[in-house]
Amino acid sequence: MSHDWGPLLLTFRLAAITTLILFVIGIPLAYWIAFTRTRVKPVIETLVSMPLVLPPSVLGFYLLLAFSPQNAFGQWLEQWFNVRLVFSFAGLVVGSVIFSLPFMVHPIQSGFQNLPGSLVEASRTLGKSDTYTLFRVLLPNIKPALLSGAVLSFAHTVGEFGVILMIGGNIPGVTRVASIAIYDEVESLNYAAANFYALVLFAITFAILLAVYVLNKKLVKAG
Repeated sequence: MSHDWGPLLLTFRLAAITTLILFVIGIPLAYWIAFTRTRVKPVIETLVSMPLVLPPSVLGFYLLLAFSPQNAFGQWLEQWFNVRLVFSFAGLVVGSVIFSLPFMVHPIQSGFQNLPGSLVEASRTLGKSDTYTLFRVLLPNIKPALLSGAVLSFAHTVGEFGVILMIGGNIPGVTRVASIAIYDEVESLNYAAANFYALVLFAITFAILLAVYVLNKKLVKAG
């Protein structure tokens, strides 16, 4: 029996792109949250953490409204950039970045906050810029946190369902990721196909997480 690998390949493509974007966004955001003393810090932390407690269908619903061409933001995107985010792969990426943001930011933020304050003070005493301090002093000392953030973001994106369904629907080859495919196959009582998708996701995510725990243990010992 042949299997359709399309949903799985689309899932891992989405997870890889989302993780890369989150890595670029998450590091400076986590750095800012960890060291800023501004009064708006609790507000920003709350916004970053909202996806942890907000039902995916709620977030997906409001993103669907915002991205819809019938609303101002969606119209602006389509008219000025020729971009339509609803029922598109680009929309899945945007939704996934928002939904998985805390899984990247929180581990990195914790990594920064657990570092000795003397590292930053010594770097600044030597006249180094904040950018130099971040990339040459702090980041090399939080490798386990960086790895955890990347893997958690990847795994969380792989398992998304509610946000994906609301924004992207179920378009084969475009938005039909593995989680949607599993739901479809179960609805059709095609348990063999559902088991195939579920088993592949289980095996790959288990292998990734196991590798991360082993590698993190080695990094901690080496540090």
